[in-house]
Amino acid sequence: MTGAFRDALAACTVLNLAYADADGPQVCAVFFAPAPDGGLVFVSSRETRHGRHLASDPGGVPVAFTVQADDQDWRTLRGVQGRGLCRRLTGADLDAARAAYAARFPFAADDAGPARALAAADHWGVRPAWLRLIDNSRGFGHKTEWP
Repeated sequence: MTGAFRDALAACTVLNLAYADADGPQVCAVFFAPAPDGGLVFVSSRETRHGRHLASDPGGVPVAFTVQADDQDWRTLRGVQGRGLCRRLTGADLDAARAAYAARFPFAADDAGPARALAAADHWGVRPAWLRLIDNSRGFGHKTEWP
């Protein structure tokens, strides 16, 4: 993943995660942190609809996602579209995810309530397999794809 993709992801905090389960397609918005390994990390419960579906295959569930900042003008629109696998993190992956999430949202660790909730929450990782950077500041509809 190039620096342009990393910069675009670092500029945003909300990931719109799309998946399809037995009830059909669905999308949810979650706060996320870019991980040092190029993945994306978010926190959610296995009790949610998306959590139940994502937990259904420990090896990873196919997802699609978008990331973009709020309140953008069409002339400067910048964001990332992607596809990949999402899985619940454990072991060393979980430790790294917790560190990345805490670094992105340090205020959550400063308050006992959110800190307890984060410690007990499931951490999920999205491993991108394909990314598209949209950057209208470089021309309307300008796209860069990875890999």
